[in-house]
Amino acid sequence: MIDYGRQRSTEKPKSMVIDEQSVWVNTNIQPIEETVGENTFTGWEFDMKQYGKDEYILLLDSQLTDTQLALVEVYEMIGG
Repeated sequence: MIDYGRQRSTEKPKSMVIDEQSVWVNTNIQPIEETVGENTFTGWEFDMKQYGKDEYILLLDSQLTDTQLALVEVYEMIGG
């Protein structure tokens, strides 16, 4: 995973973009307007991460396993 940190764009980014080799995940997407001197930037600011496709699949699998374990705990707490 490569974390590109906070980015800016004049177009609103999609939350996820998949290309031939990568999965790009954009989070915390917020509209911004910033004036410096006489220039005003109006656009979007967001956090950007790039994953390899295999890496992203493993991340999803890990999240799914965590979710399944949490559901088992909830089921046991309610008397299952």
